[in-house]
Amino acid sequence: MRNPSNEGRPRLTLRAPARLREGSGAGVQDKKQATTAGPARKLEADEPERTCVLTRRKGTKEELIRLALGPDGEVAPDVRARAPGRGAWISVGRGELDEANAKGRLKGALAKAFKTGVSVPPDLGERTAQALRQATLDRLGMEARSGKLINGTDRVEAAARAGKVHMLIHAADAAEDGRRRLDQAWRVGGGEQQGVIFPEPRPILSLALGRENVVHVALTDLAAASRVQHALGRWQAFTGPDRGPEGGEPASRTGSAEKSLKE
Repeated sequence: MRNPSNEGRPRLTLRAPARLREGSGAGVQDKKQATTAGPARKLEADEPERTCVLTRRKGTKEELIRLALGPDGEVAPDVRARAPGRGAWISVGRGELDEANAKGRLKGALAKAFKTGVSVPPDLGERTAQALRQATLDRLGMEARSGKLINGTDRVEAAARAGKVHMLIHAADAAEDGRRRLDQAWRVGGGEQQGVIFPEPRPILSLALGRENVVHVALTDLAAASRVQHALGRWQAFTGPDRGPEGGEPASRTGSAEKSLKE
C-alpha cells in the first residue's frame, strides 16, 4: 500500500477492486488509495455525512471512525458505531491521531464536539487500532460460522481453480511456496495475481475462526468478501502501510467490494 498524499484529498478511502466493481467476484489491488477509516462507497441519499473533528473532512460513518464518550468522561473508540449518546468522528490515521493527542489538539477538538470536558487516554491510538483489529477478526469468525469461508490448502485450491473464490487470504507466516501455489490456482480460476497477506500469523487466524492450523482462507461469497475487505481495509488504513508483514503487501491493498454490490 502506498502512502496516501496529505494534500488535496482525504486519507481514509479505499476504492473497490476493479474486478469486484465489474461484478466478476475476485479481489485485486486498485491503483488509487485514499483514507484511513475504510473503503469508500456511494453515499445514500438519506445518509448524513459526518465531519472529522481534526481535519473537517466529511464522509459516511463507514468511512470515518467514531469516538464515544463514556459516563466517566473518558473518550473511547467506537469502531462499530453502536455506543449510545453523542459521538465524534475522525478521518485520520494512527500517526496523526497520536500526534494530535500528544499536542493537546485532539482534546480541544473533542471537548468542542462533545460540548463538555473530556478525558483522552494517551493510548487512544493503540486502543483504536486494537478495536479495529478485533472487529476484523470477529468478522472473519462470523463468516466462518455462516459457511461462507473455507480453509485448508486443498479445499481453497479446488475452490480457487473452480472460480468460486472472491477473496484469498494468507496468514502472515504462511510459507512462500504455499502462497504461490494458491495464488496460481486463483489466477487459473479467473482471480487476481495474488491474495492478501493477513497482518497476523496462523495462531491468531485459527483462534478467530475456531479452527486448527488456519494458514490459507478463501471467501466463497461476494457479500462476505465485501464485509471482510471493509473491516480489514479500515484496520489497515488506520494503522498504515507498516502493518503489512515483511515481504508482503498490506492487506488493505484489496480495497472494498461494497461498490460492486450497489451497482
